[in-house]
Amino acid sequence: MCCKPILRIAAISAALCVMSAVAPASAVAADTKIVIAAPGIPPIFASIILYVADKEGLFKKYGANVEIRPFDTGTAAARAVIAGDVEIALSPSALIINQISNTGVGLVAIYGMINSDMVLASVDPSKTSCKDVIGQPVGVDTVGGARSIALRSMLTGGCPGVTINQVQQVALSSNVGSAMIGGSLNFGVLHLDDVSTVEAAGKKVNLILTISKTNPNGHYLVFVVRRDKLNANRDAYVRAMAALIDAARFIRDLNNVDRVAADAVVTGHTAAVSKATIKPLLDIDYWPVDNDGLSRPRLERLIALMKKVGGIKPDKEPVNYDQLVDQSVWHDAIELTKKR
Repeated sequence: MCCKPILRIAAISAALCVMSAVAPASAVAADTKIVIAAPGIPPIFASIILYVADKEGLFKKYGANVEIRPFDTGTAAARAVIAGDVEIALSPSALIINQISNTGVGLVAIYGMINSDMVLASVDPSKTSCKDVIGQPVGVDTVGGARSIALRSMLTGGCPGVTINQVQQVALSSNVGSAMIGGSLNFGVLHLDDVSTVEAAGKKVNLILTISKTNPNGHYLVFVVRRDKLNANRDAYVRAMAALIDAARFIRDLNNVDRVAADAVVTGHTAAVSKATIKPLLDIDYWPVDNDGLSRPRLERLIALMKKVGGIKPDKEPVNYDQLVDQSVWHDAIELTKKR
């Protein structure tokens, strides 16, 4: 009998020790603010993974203190990471490859979106050939940005004899579709949600080229971080990544389509347009769940392509795959999701 109180005290002490060992890590993660840059004002549809994670309480679920901050383009978002103004940016894979190769900046990708949904389109029924864009204004996000890179890739892979230098790129952030609806632009590089929006406004969209056909083995976007900041606060990044994995799972469950469409209102689309866009994006595995989206063959092909087309300067050594990515963050985040 006399031993039972002692055993109880020992058990309580052991429990308190475990709690004290676990609590500090969670507290540190919650205190470490992670600012994630979403490309586009309003944000492009790829960014809804961030807003789903936020609005569905998934960042809180994993103890991640996250703020989402929109930037004009993925290019501007990447610059903000380099400057230390934000912790994570969703940026074009080709852009990050060029930045690391040309400047040696300490960036690393921790998650990727392999498949692009971009298309070169026209709202002029009399101009639906790729050669019709010669000398014409074509809407992109910014020169050298994701849509601009996609335009170069589509022309190179699908329109022999036509180069990026033969078109007039018009920088419009994520407002290319709006310009085409308003009649100020006939040609533009659009996402699938832009296509739905333009057609919902009563304009027929004629698809000239698609990135999925002209560059089926390319790579689209990466979530990129500064390596030194990742090393300093790794647990906070893992927790944010775990929330994004859960958000991708949430989006892929079509039972949640109405909630995802409501969360996507930040893109400026109606619920109907968002719902019409989600299924086609899922069909191309837009938001990866079963892997980290950092395909070695695709990224190595993209590195080689950037060297070939001049994105990487002639006197610079291209970044290699192992310098470009850190797959351990995603793997640790997957283990964290299993525990929850």
